Amino acid sequence: MTDHVLKYLCPKPGGLYLDVTFGVGGHTRALLDHDPTCRVIALDWDRYAVETYGPPLKEEYGDRFKVIWGNFGLLYKVLKKEGITGVDGILADFGTSQVQIQRLPGFSFSRDTFLDMRMSPAHQLMTAAEVIAKSSEQKLLEIFSQLGGEQKAKAIAHAIVKERTKKHIKTTQQLVDIVHKIVPPHVRRIHSATKVFQALRLYVNHELNNISSFLPAAVRALKPKGVLVCISFHSLEDRLVKQFFKEQESLGILEVLTPRVEVPTQEEVDRNPSSRSAKLRAAAKKNT
Repeated sequence: MTDHVLKYLCPKPGGLYLDVTFGVGGHTRALLDHDPTCRVIALDWDRYAVETYGPPLKEEYGDRFKVIWGNFGLLYKVLKKEGITGVDGILADFGTSQVQIQRLPGFSFSRDTFLDMRMSPAHQLMTAAEVIAKSSEQKLLEIFSQLGGEQKAKAIAHAIVKERTKKHIKTTQQLVDIVHKIVPPHVRRIHSATKVFQALRLYVNHELNNISSFLPAAVRALKPKGVLVCISFHSLEDRLVKQFFKEQESLGILEVLTPRVEVPTQEEVDRNPSSRSAKLRAAAKKNT
């Protein structure tokens, strides 16, 4: 949704922008190219992304670009350390990139890897395998139903607890096999284990808590008329953003720029199928 991002952030000459979910650098590059004098400070808690995709942009854009290894949930600490008191715009593209899904262990149910699911081992200590091994049946039920919207959460949680008394559940394939006993393959339009894996990923990485911490810190960091753009891929993420924007608007702090959530065009989805569930919301800080 690069065009949507540029429409709302609209980098201005000499402006300073934050991309708190750097990934492979696509959005950062688009911002830097939009205005030849603006600057971007990028943030990512995946050290691989920082070390792999950061240097080429640094070489190309020089002092206009800086990338930092850090968690956007701790944005206030990063800004304090960098001595940043105000920015003109902030972009947060929540969720996981296709690079992370294919590279990091535990993220993909199509590859048999260790059930890790941590986006950044330095920031998150507990793996998905540990969650599966140590959580009560009730806790697993809550994770799968509340974070994944899994209708068969109770049966899946029960099956996991029963199976782990026989052997340790340590790999993605083991978990998929358990889910398939409850929800056979091809019963749904999506992979049977999609919601279970999604729920575990959100839980392991504290993703909703990070968003809740990030949003108020982002607003404080914005200059008057500065814009915050958030892209969500999960209804719970989008709900947090929507409610936060609404509350801040009622307090006279933000002006919501997207009365209705924006979604990718069919052309964008055709070009990038993983964007099909993306939802974008934007808000500007008022002159308070």
